[in-house]
Amino acid sequence: MPRTMKVRQKALRTGWTTGTCASAAAKAAAEALATGRPAEVAEVALPSGQRVAFATERCALVGPDRAEAVVVKDAGDDPDVTDGAHVTATVTRRGEPGVELDGGVGVGVVTRPGLGLELGGPAINPVPAQMIQQAVGEAVDTESRGLRVVISVPEGEKMARKTTNARLGIIGGISILGTTGVVRPFSTASWRASVEQAVSVMAAQGEDTLVLCTGGRTEKGATLRHPDLPQVCFVEVGDFTGAALRRALEYGLRRVVFVGMAGKLTKLASGVLMTHYTRSKVSTELLGEITRRVGGGEDAAAEVDAANTGRHAYEIWEREGLLEAAGAELCRRVAGVLTRFSEGALDVEAAMVDFTGRRVVAAYPERP
Repeated sequence: MPRTMKVRQKALRTGWTTGTCASAAAKAAAEALATGRPAEVAEVALPSGQRVAFATERCALVGPDRAEAVVVKDAGDDPDVTDGAHVTATVTRRGEPGVELDGGVGVGVVTRPGLGLELGGPAINPVPAQMIQQAVGEAVDTESRGLRVVISVPEGEKMARKTTNARLGIIGGISILGTTGVVRPFSTASWRASVEQAVSVMAAQGEDTLVLCTGGRTEKGATLRHPDLPQVCFVEVGDFTGAALRRALEYGLRRVVFVGMAGKLTKLASGVLMTHYTRSKVSTELLGEITRRVGGGEDAAAEVDAANTGRHAYEIWEREGLLEAAGAELCRRVAGVLTRFSEGALDVEAAMVDFTGRRVVAAYPERP
């Protein structure tokens, strides 16, 4: 176990999605409107059928035909930027039967296709929208009465700056999300879904070149290498290269550029597409083989074989004057793995950046 890793004494707490909190707030406001009394607790159904009760932070009638309720989001032990958000529902009577759902302050507006949501509409995903309608319908007979429900999140616009919403074309706030209603701590599933969604949005813009970056630093080098491409083409793929490539193939994209540092590139060159540190290790033996292939001495190759990390191998290459040649060979192998994964359907480029992310030190194929 790495010495920096802490032993956790108890299980991580799950939390609730913004969609679940919005449905609870909407039900509380609808109940207040129906009964004339503030609701202190609202019970709602998750997509699984499980029912969960939420205490309201605030619930009040704000007019003869309007009520408002707030539920504070608890994301459990997940590092969610919306943890603590005051998810607010304002429910107003209207003349026509049924439920009209809209977004208010702090809920983003959809400005690009590819998200499965109406352009110009609120960024309230289909499952949360259904949960809200069901919750409100439990409080009021919406087949005979009409309600307008507006979901808002004070500080939502500020929270959204820490998300990929702007890049996806969601402007002015956060998204109301959730497929199960539950937030799983440190969910890899949610990151994978965000990667797949980013590829979908890019494809919907008519772009055919997908640039996969392993993180924020590598994206700097990628944008310097491809300044002609719009921002939507750059996707922070994390450890989900395989998922991104499968989605790219689904949309018939033609070209993929992978930009990373030595460690991630080594894992990909070894044929490992799930590159999380808990799932795979850097093969310094492969880097030693590359050292020999590009003409490095046996002493240097043996030192690379025994290197502690990909970065250590990179530093040896740099010291021995082999960085450009060895980096290009590493990138060639990465491109080969990704090409085989796509069965030749994708034109693949791979590039290695230094550890600042600002400089591309090697690539395959070389660009003129």
